[in-house]
Amino acid sequence: MYRYKLEDLKKWKSSKTRKPLIIRGARQVGKTWLMQEFGKNEYEKCAYINFDDNNRMEQLFSGDFDIERIIQGLKIESGVNIEPENTLIIFDEIQETPKALTSLKYFYENANEYHIMAAGSLLGVAMHEGTSFPVGKVDFLDLYPLNFFEFLNALGEEELVELIYKNDLDLITVFADKLKTYLKQYMFIGGMPEVVETYIDTKYFNEVRKVQESLLSAYEQDFSKHAPNNVVPRIRQLWNNIPTQLAKENKKFIYRISKRRCKSKRIWISIIMAYGLWFGISSK
Repeated sequence: MYRYKLEDLKKWKSSKTRKPLIIRGARQVGKTWLMQEFGKNEYEKCAYINFDDNNRMEQLFSGDFDIERIIQGLKIESGVNIEPENTLIIFDEIQETPKALTSLKYFYENANEYHIMAAGSLLGVAMHEGTSFPVGKVDFLDLYPLNFFEFLNALGEEELVELIYKNDLDLITVFADKLKTYLKQYMFIGGMPEVVETYIDTKYFNEVRKVQESLLSAYEQDFSKHAPNNVVPRIRQLWNNIPTQLAKENKKFIYRISKRRCKSKRIWISIIMAYGLWFGISSK
């Protein structure tokens, strides 16, 4: 499966003003795959660190931000001899160790020769009080589900993609029915990588729906994991209100979903942005 964002990562790697990179995106849009695929193809070595339920890394970053000490710990954890010129360091699920997020500032200021990218739930990071976010010290890359062209590529229809890019209207008209069929499939399947892979492997829409429902359930579980318990019911109310909001002629998402507003609008906006659902918020 090819993602166009790989080209953006190549530009990041060669940039003279490169900073540690944070890949933002909803759960299961392919952040981990993107980082590992890029590391495999563009570097000699890749040091992958997963912070999820990793007590060793929590202890490593609980100390000071001495980069030499941290690098030594990362070498031991990953089993990779990290060298600045040929190694990509990947921090996955970085929200589980907030001080690892803070460390990106010190990598940029004191050891910018290292190539570091991170991914995780920014909603989770936002809910960790006392965490110092490295403002101005990191680059960002927003990753979304597969677009229609990436969907066609995944189905092996590279020639159709090339045809669309060439804008050959006469030839596009010849294959219009085929394009319409794929577009209808895309509208049902969507662009979540696991869902697309399930369709490719099974060709059964019932199996596709099962994976979609599983992903939605995982999103709901994130609410209680990262948000304060007293606002979780209202977060779910917002989440369940999304289909109704999208069915309206006016596609602007209305912030007020109940008679009583949540005291912290920041929480609502963080959730909507974290899951790629930012269409414009109105408080009316």
